Amino acid sequence: MECGRVDRPYRVMKPFPLWKTLVIILACVLGALYAAPNLFGEDPAVQISVSEGDLAALDAPVAKALDAAEIPHLSSRAEGDRWVVRLADTDAQLDAAEVLRRELGRGRVVALSSMPKTPSWLMALGAKPMNLGLDLRGGVHFLLEVDLNDINVKARERYLNDLPALLRRENIRYTGRREVGDAVVLEFDSAERQAAAQKIILEEFPEVDLLAKGAAEKFALEARLSEAEAKRLADFAVQQNLTTLRNRVNQLGVAEPIVQRQGASRIVVQLPGVQDTTRVKDLLGATATLEYRAVSEEDAFLAARTGVTPVGTELFYTRDDERPVLLMRDTIAAGSQLIDASATIDENGQPAVSVTLDGSGARRMLAFTERNVGKPMAVLFREREVITNYNARGEPMRETRQIEEVISIATIRGVFGKRFQTTGLSSAEAHDLSLLLRAGALAAPVDIVEERTVGPSLGADNIAQGQMAAVIGLVAVVVFMAIYYSAFGMLANIALVVNLILIVAIMSILQATLTMPGIAGIILTLGMAVDANVLIFERIREELADKVSPHEAIESGFSRAFLTIADSQLTTLIAAVVLFALGSGPVKGFAVTLTVGIATSMFTAIVVTRALVHLAFARRKLTDVPV
Repeated sequence: MECGRVDRPYRVMKPFPLWKTLVIILACVLGALYAAPNLFGEDPAVQISVSEGDLAALDAPVAKALDAAEIPHLSSRAEGDRWVVRLADTDAQLDAAEVLRRELGRGRVVALSSMPKTPSWLMALGAKPMNLGLDLRGGVHFLLEVDLNDINVKARERYLNDLPALLRRENIRYTGRREVGDAVVLEFDSAERQAAAQKIILEEFPEVDLLAKGAAEKFALEARLSEAEAKRLADFAVQQNLTTLRNRVNQLGVAEPIVQRQGASRIVVQLPGVQDTTRVKDLLGATATLEYRAVSEEDAFLAARTGVTPVGTELFYTRDDERPVLLMRDTIAAGSQLIDASATIDENGQPAVSVTLDGSGARRMLAFTERNVGKPMAVLFREREVITNYNARGEPMRETRQIEEVISIATIRGVFGKRFQTTGLSSAEAHDLSLLLRAGALAAPVDIVEERTVGPSLGADNIAQGQMAAVIGLVAVVVFMAIYYSAFGMLANIALVVNLILIVAIMSILQATLTMPGIAGIILTLGMAVDANVLIFERIREELADKVSPHEAIESGFSRAFLTIADSQLTTLIAAVVLFALGSGPVKGFAVTLTVGIATSMFTAIVVTRALVHLAFARRKLTDVPV
């Protein structure tokens, strides 16, 4: 024995907890199970949605149309709430979509899509592949501009009627009214009447900027929308259009569509997997409005039979039973004045729709209901649709169709203004009416200012490049770890593969959308996972340098490196959270992938690698550590 040195007694590593082993096994099994759907790919498909009727009724006409056109298909059946026809290739997909649009007619939304080829037994377990973003799957990109000038025009038209009505109600005489640019001008024959009108208008319409003008015997008030109110109306219009467009896009059955605001007046619409821009344009270009109107007491059935409507009225029909209804031409309130609508329960426990109007709409509604308690009021839905049909030669023909329907008639039970309830509805009707009121109409027209189509071949190239980058990065890391850290490096490589499987599995379970930045996030995560193992292994080397026994060095390396690893991962997590909160589109996708990767890296680096090391070295008598 050397002088000054004391031999340490041999000791084995502490037993690895059984529950941790079971957790690792369960995580690996579930990870492999839920990551597996991503290996099967997708079938080109045509999806058919119906607004009314049974999906099963599509079976015969779809089969007949495809057989007549001699288009082979893999399957044709209901999947969820849509009828799906799977095809062998994209050429057959395009042909099938064209034939089905021509043969099925209106009321059916035919859209191109891709459907996963995941086996049914995996689908039954809830295992689905990740959604692919526009850059990987292909699809269409639209940039829409909301026509904010239309908001100002409607506001001027409203004030052109509301301001004179207010003055008449207050017995303030005016000599004329007109539009001058973006302002409404009211003329008076005296300064006293001008001052009285100015006072009452500012009380009733605080959102209006008034400018008094007077010269000789001509006195006028120039009213225009205040800057703050114009901004509020514009913001409301864009937000309402966002909700409306999301509802319309849902008709296409697109997985993970992106409909989000860009700047003050623009909306981005991205539809991964959709190649048919015609149908998308038809849906996005449709414009609609909602109007509250008084119901005329004249005979609507007589007007429908003769075609002659009384003065000041218009003939419409109800949505459900197509019953004729005569409505007064004057609009009480419009969809642009709607702040909120929600399904609720009235004081009698019956379904109702609670509606909130803005200031201008509230004043008009209050004035109307004061005079018309006990009389009916209707909600009129107007929509302009662009329909693409096909002639005998298969050439597309676009036509515009105007839809005008009375969606609700209710009796006015009392005086109300800003907030009121529509009753006499079933629960389903109340829910549907609230959706229509809140998002069934565009608050302002939209124009397509940018259109891009990303082909499936380009998406396939991006996927191939992303896979190649991931493979190269993974191989490089594996080789480095195997050479530099020997046996411990190989164990870390096994944990790295487990980490990759868990990332894919969790993103599949969350149905997150994978984009090119997301692939970059996965590759970055692989490096971070290895970095955690590097910290552990270097700590083990430091312990060995201090003449600590091999088993003690291994245990100290894992336990003492934990805080360092947690600190580094936490700082990265903070950055990922900020990116998710403030970013959009691809940036948000990168943040999601990075966050998932941080969680799995901590698990695999600390728990999985330690379990593998314990399995390999715990029961062996070590004189040195292969690290």
